[in-house]
This record gives sequence, structure tokens and C-alpha cells, in this order.
Amino acid sequence: MSRLLALIAVALAPLGALAQDVNTYNRALSAFNAGELDTAAPLFFEVSERASDPETKGKAEYYLAQTFARKGLPVSAFVTYAAIVKAGSKHPSYLKAVEGLVDMQQQLDEQNLIPSLLNQAYTDEVRDQWVTLPREVLARINYLVATISHRRGRYEEARSLLEAVPADSRFYAKARYLLGVVLADPRFPGRPGEAEVLDKAAVTAFKAVLEQKGERQLELPETQHLAMLGLGRLHYGRGEYKEASEAYEGVPRYTRYWDQALFENGFARFQNEDFGGALGSLQALHAPQYAGAFQPESWVLKATVYYYSCLFDEVKTTLGAFDEVYGPMAKQLEPFTGEDMELIPAFNLVASENRRLPRPVYLWLRNNERIREVMRVLASVDSEKRSLSGMGAWKGTAFSAQSMAALEDVRNTLLQVGGTLARSRLREAADNLRTFADQAEIIRVQTALDEKDLLQAGVDQKALLTRQSLYRPAMPGASWNYWKFQGEFWIDEIGYYQYTLKRGCPARQGQERTEVGAE
Repeated sequence: MSRLLALIAVALAPLGALAQDVNTYNRALSAFNAGELDTAAPLFFEVSERASDPETKGKAEYYLAQTFARKGLPVSAFVTYAAIVKAGSKHPSYLKAVEGLVDMQQQLDEQNLIPSLLNQAYTDEVRDQWVTLPREVLARINYLVATISHRRGRYEEARSLLEAVPADSRFYAKARYLLGVVLADPRFPGRPGEAEVLDKAAVTAFKAVLEQKGERQLELPETQHLAMLGLGRLHYGRGEYKEASEAYEGVPRYTRYWDQALFENGFARFQNEDFGGALGSLQALHAPQYAGAFQPESWVLKATVYYYSCLFDEVKTTLGAFDEVYGPMAKQLEPFTGEDMELIPAFNLVASENRRLPRPVYLWLRNNERIREVMRVLASVDSEKRSLSGMGAWKGTAFSAQSMAALEDVRNTLLQVGGTLARSRLREAADNLRTFADQAEIIRVQTALDEKDLLQAGVDQKALLTRQSLYRPAMPGASWNYWKFQGEFWIDEIGYYQYTLKRGCPARQGQERTEVGAE
């Protein structure tokens, strides 16, 4: 008889544990529904750690993530949703967790970890399940996964995902812009044979962005400015320099990408043989307002414009300015570009005000979109750690300790991501300085050779320039005025400069630089 009672006790033990887990879960759910989140979270955690029943355990994990989200702890919620998604499609709260993960990505504007996780999870096995997600959630997933596909060179995959974003989605403009970038990429499969078709499709995608109106589209103004840059680059690559210049000039003054548009427009105008226009773009870029810009190539372009006009004194002056501004930077960067540069120290160079880097390089690194995203999410992580440490109801519990550890794991991962990006950009900056210093030296040597050739040919270049007349630049319209540039940069004039040039080349006489026109 006693043996039989023992067997019954053994059989009833799991049932008792299950009942206890269900009871704890129900208490947690009641507290959650009543808004008593400080009470609900540790109870959900207890069930998620202890329950043997997959259904109860899965629901507790999901509601723990929901509790974090409602508490204003999006990183902790993201970590909990991510664990569910990684567990796979058999998890009872799988699709809800996918949706929650996308919500947290939107709250955090996180562009590295969550998109990568969605990319890993979005397999053929779950595709049929994911299409049942709300339409806007699926559109966001397609866009986010496409960003990863594009970074990794999977262009056809990126194209398919971006084309799946519907026109009524808030991500439509961003998806169309990225689609244009993908289609215009020289590495797109089959491009040599299908360049015309792909270019036409890319133009259509960029123009679709520019046609969007209203506030529904996310980050629409910035996305439209990027689309203008995209159009300019596409036309430039096709040798359509006039059209490229028109696209670059569509980027509004003093917006985030205007300096980039000025720089690239300088190249487009130069290639279109509008040397005065090219120098005008560079004049704006070299205004005091952009004193902290990292644009070594712009000085090489300026010297090149002067070289093609045979204005050799101006070439030397420009290259001298390049050496003065950028020469010391190369030496200053040397300690930070070696193979032994570790990731976290590399990121720390960027994460806070750092006087060891040249300021233009420091600002250039800080302006990188992905580095900015890492810094923004790190700030959220640190904010949550402070919030958790100040929650008396959770202090000293295993739940609090595990939550803090999870946040620290995220922080370390972000530091590695940020360090990788920072180290790569530091090396890119150093490579740029070397490359353009080499180009500057080539121009300097070629200038000396050409001066010698003119001298040996008996060409009096000063007399040649003196005989030429210098005219004011043409006015774009009746509403425009002309002011002679006298060394002062007025904010309402920057961006409207136009040089007029003479030419010191004996074979072709034209016009030289002494005046700059402004609106």
C-alpha cells in the first residue's frame, strides 16, 4: 500500500508544478492587465524560467517582452522578443514576437542588430507564415531585410524585397530610393548587358520618391534629397553631366546632404566643361561654414579645373592650400589605422569629443549614419540600465540581474559593431588622404612640365592672359542680381557662386578667374 501511495505522489508532482506555473502566470497576467507592471514582470520571468509546459512558458516569455515594452524599456523588450524569434516558428508566440521585434526596431530606430536578426529568421521555411503578418509590418520587414541584402551584395534578393513594399506603406519612399541605388549599382548581376533597362528602372524608382507628398512617408524630405543625389550619380555615370548637375542642384541649401551635392556637382560641371560653375560649387564648399568638412578631393578637383585652364599659379596656390589643410592630418591618423587597432578603442575615438583625431575626420566619422545609429541605441541601453538599477521592486532579484546582464551583452555587441565601423572609416580616411596627396603630386609635376613646355615654345602666358577680356557670368533670370565677390561669405550668397575664367592655354583662348558672381 505504501508503495502505491509513493507512485501516486510521483505521478502528481508534475501536475502540481504545472498548476503552480499556471497560477503564477495568471497572477502575472492579471497584474499586467491592471497596469501593475512592476509586479507582473518578475512573475512572467519566473514562469519563463521554470515552466516545463511549452504553451505556458511561451506565453510568459511573450508577455514579459510586452511588459518591458509598456514600461518604456524597448531594448529589454527587443532582447526578449529576439529570444522567441531565435527559438523558431514552433514557439507558441512566434509571429507575435516577430511583430513585437519590428515595433521595437521602429521605437529604437535600430539599423544593425534587429535587421540582421530578421534577415537570419526570414527563411523559406517561415515565409508562408510571415505573409500573414499585418501588411505594414511585413513591408517594414521587407525593407529592413533588403538593407542587409544590399550591404552583403545580394542585389537580386534586395530588389525582390524592395519591390514587395506596397505603395501605401510608410516605407514606400525609402524602399524606392534603395531600389534605385541597388539597380544603379555597377555590381548588379547582368548589368553590362542590361544597363539601359536597369538605369531606366533606377530613374523610375528615384522619381517615384520625388513624387511622394504628405507626412505619411517616413523621413520623406531626407529620402527625397538622397533620391536627388542618386539621380545625379546615375546621370553622371552615364556621361549625362547637364542632367546630373540639375539633379544635384535640386538638393536644398543647408540641408544635411547639401555639401555632398555641392561636391559632386563640382565634378558634373567640370565634366560638362563649365569650369566657372565647378569652381563656384567648390567656392561654396570651401566657405567658413564648412571649415570642419573632410573633403580632400575637393581641393584636388579645384586644382584640376585650374590645370585644364592652364592657370598654373592658381594650381600651385590650390595645392598649397591642400597641403596646409590635409598634410598634417595624415600623420595625425597614423596611430589609429594600424592592424593592431582594437575595436572598442576605435569606437571610443568617435563616441565622445576626441582631440586626438583631426577635427574634420572626427566630424566625418560622427556623421556616418550607421555610427550615429550605434551611438543612439547605446544611449538607450545606458538609459535602461539606469532605469533598472533604480527600480526598487526588482532590486536584488535574479530577474533584475539577468535583465542587466542582457543589456550589457547588447552593449558589448554594439561596441563591437561600432568599433568595426569606426576602424573601417578611419582607414578609409587615411587611404583618401594618401590617394589625393598622390594625385596632388601628379598635378604638381605635370604643371611644372607644362610650364616648361610653354616657356620653351616661347609662349608669353602673361601677355596671353592680359589680352583676354573678363565678363560677368550670365544671369539665370530677371529676378537675379550680381555682386562681385570681395572675400566675404554672406550666408544668402553661399551656393550661388559662379567663377569667370580666362585661359592660359595658347591653343584655346577663353576667360580667367578673378570674379565670382552670387545671387
